[in-house]
Amino acid sequence: MNGRKRNGRWASRRCGRAARRHDVFSAVVAIIVATTMLALAACGGVRPGGVAAGDGTITIGTTDKVSAIDPAGSYDIGSSAVKIQIYPFLYAQDYGETGMGRDLAADDGSWNDDGTRFTVRIKPGLKWANGHVLDAHDVKFSLDRMKTIDDPNGPASLLANITDVSAPNATTIVVTDRLPYDVTLRQVLGSPAAAIVDDEVFPAKRLADDQGIIAANAFGGPYSLTSMKRDELLEYRRNPNYRGLTPAKNDIVQVRYFADSSNLKLAVQQGQVDVAYRSMTPTDVNNLRKRKGLRVITGAAGSQRYLTFNLRTQPYGSRRPNADAKKALAVRRAVADLIDRKALSRNVYFGTYQPTYSFLPEEYLGHENTFATAYGDGREGASLAAARRVLAEAGVPTPVTLRIQYNTDHYGQSSTEEYAAIKAQLEDGGLFRVDVRSTEWTQYNKERVVSESSDGAYPAYQLGWGPDFPDPDDYLSPLLRDVGLGNYLGNGYRNDLVNTLIARQQSERNEDRRAELLKQVQRQATADVPAIPLLDVPQIAVVRGDVTGVVLDSSLRFRYAGVTKG
Repeated sequence: MNGRKRNGRWASRRCGRAARRHDVFSAVVAIIVATTMLALAACGGVRPGGVAAGDGTITIGTTDKVSAIDPAGSYDIGSSAVKIQIYPFLYAQDYGETGMGRDLAADDGSWNDDGTRFTVRIKPGLKWANGHVLDAHDVKFSLDRMKTIDDPNGPASLLANITDVSAPNATTIVVTDRLPYDVTLRQVLGSPAAAIVDDEVFPAKRLADDQGIIAANAFGGPYSLTSMKRDELLEYRRNPNYRGLTPAKNDIVQVRYFADSSNLKLAVQQGQVDVAYRSMTPTDVNNLRKRKGLRVITGAAGSQRYLTFNLRTQPYGSRRPNADAKKALAVRRAVADLIDRKALSRNVYFGTYQPTYSFLPEEYLGHENTFATAYGDGREGASLAAARRVLAEAGVPTPVTLRIQYNTDHYGQSSTEEYAAIKAQLEDGGLFRVDVRSTEWTQYNKERVVSESSDGAYPAYQLGWGPDFPDPDDYLSPLLRDVGLGNYLGNGYRNDLVNTLIARQQSERNEDRRAELLKQVQRQATADVPAIPLLDVPQIAVVRGDVTGVVLDSSLRFRYAGVTKG
């Protein structure tokens, strides 16, 4: 008998829990999922969850895809959009704010005298949707599990500064940080890497199956996910046990997934969905602005788009037969010289996406347009002469053959036009011969990543990034730092100087000194060119006239909890 789960005794909870996890999870998957599937089949294909959309149901449409709902197994925006609804965090960004509010945390936390240990209390008396006790041990388990699994498609790299987590009692968490007074820690504890999971359901050393998580009702956020038909329909119900920052104002949310933006546009236009969010073409958005009964909402900040190089398999990459680091760098720099971002913005996105020349958006501390001054004509323009010169100096024969992969069902249908334009820009002048190809997102997101067992499938590829929290570090550390946990670029990039500079700015409390360190990170990464920032992408949602409460905050979190209609 689990005394801790029934009467709150801390010590007895630890006895036998490891042995139970596998049994609980396996039994739930084998019995409950099978029973549910048989019941649905007997009903002749009713909507997942058995609930028809009614007046009280919020219906959201998107073209994003979900790769995994286990927090340790995915880091893409489509998956994060699910996880922020169903998992709790210690801290979370409040609506319309740039700072972090308390989700399950009972206080703002405090540092010890030397700034190496951060102590935070968790609210007492919390429960998971399935009735299990939710306490400090779940938090420790979740953070430890994230780092142990260290999935190449997961966000474990965000926890690189955390060296130890302890839970001395049911309501106290102590986090040991490798950096004194880490200015990013509270925000990291509200990031996708710090989603809290039920330690009696999730395996400690491997990923959990999506349907098994759903069947176990292992949710502690504003909602429980009641059914999931991948790439078609997800259904959420309000979680009455949630006591965090953003309780749901609605009872049921259904999310419909569309294969392309034209179908999503038609759905919101005809009233099949209440909210259309990610991603519609600029033409579609401009058309919907003119439609009676619809509103276009633009978020406070957006994501960035990059052209990323696989440093192992790009021309002259480290795993190519003709590997040559000097020539490989010259190829990347020549590409940076040739890309005309203003033309991409104007001709493909009609000015809705803005050119960017930095790893940091301009509204953030330390922003510097390093790519504008380092490449092209030095004034935000492309330069064939500069590209020709850098290739010649490195002894690279032309034309260089370069394969670029892109994706339309995650980054939008306009990606086809964008990469056709990039191909034309690179081939104009004869320095490159470019092969562009497209892959479906769930396959794309796995194949692009470099790991111990794989060199990755794409020599160069499209990539987008949306911030986990509103701080300049979150545009640099997850993409550029590698201290043994990899990074989101997933391309084999590692620079010890960049790692050092990122660590220094994370513990620098003086704003001016921190800004200078952030600039140094950008300058070094610009010189290395592991990826080329191309465009700033706004957050946009189209809502029907009777819908309120749609807030697109600065960390790309569209939380369904505040949405109402009627």
